[in-house]
Amino acid sequence: MHIVHTLPALADALRPYRHPAVVPTMGNLHEGHLALVRQAKSLGDLTVATIFVNRLQFGPQDDFDTYPRTLAADCAQLEAAGCDLVFAPTEQEFYPEPQAFRIAPPVALTDLLEGQFRPGFFAAVCTVVLKLLCSTQARSAVFGKKDYQQLMVIRQMARQFNLPVNIVGGDTQRAPDGLALSSRNGYLSSDERAQAAELYASLQTVAQAVRAGHTDFGPLETHAMDSLRQRGWQPDYVALRRQSDLQMPQPGDALVVLAAARLGTTRLIDNLEL
Repeated sequence: MHIVHTLPALADALRPYRHPAVVPTMGNLHEGHLALVRQAKSLGDLTVATIFVNRLQFGPQDDFDTYPRTLAADCAQLEAAGCDLVFAPTEQEFYPEPQAFRIAPPVALTDLLEGQFRPGFFAAVCTVVLKLLCSTQARSAVFGKKDYQQLMVIRQMARQFNLPVNIVGGDTQRAPDGLALSSRNGYLSSDERAQAAELYASLQTVAQAVRAGHTDFGPLETHAMDSLRQRGWQPDYVALRRQSDLQMPQPGDALVVLAAARLGTTRLIDNLEL
């Protein structure tokens, strides 16, 4: 496996290949990331992982300075998963001047759910993802479905800019108790970790009610949030939306239930397609 840190070195490493398949990450990798890498291996002639902690998408109260940087361990895991190339630039290399140009995604998709609670987040994500896709000459890129809204935003960005990239979703990887694998799980205390699967359980409860014929979604969402609060969570939302655009569903729409909530100081997100 080859590791490069500069854009010229990346261009040299990519030169012999025509169809790189890329998995963008911020490092601190877990099995969820590695599953995306293994999925990418069948999509191109070179499997590339990027490791870059993107300052732009961290809010004032977020954990940019303390976000774990575990490059050596990450590279060892990536090599074992069959990754061919790692691009791990420094901030100075990737943002040599202030990033004045930003992608402005449509508010209809980004001012709800995650965008409501993390203003500017999707503009920052789109900006760095566009730079990474261009830099790596990606022809396929794999993103986890756990970040459901993010995947939808990136797909629409790639389509509207006619990027020559196939955006592929990777299924959420879960611990045996159902907790979605996430780098942020590492912030949970042992007691919180034992409780953390309740978020996915709440999604399952909502999904079961819908499958049983309940069509009044508001009370289902409210009950799920109240139940989480009673167990010590601080929910931002539990929402039933249509899969196609995350807008309010109409009869017959394919649905997804999404949730975000804090347990202690750790904010977790999850979703479940119906």
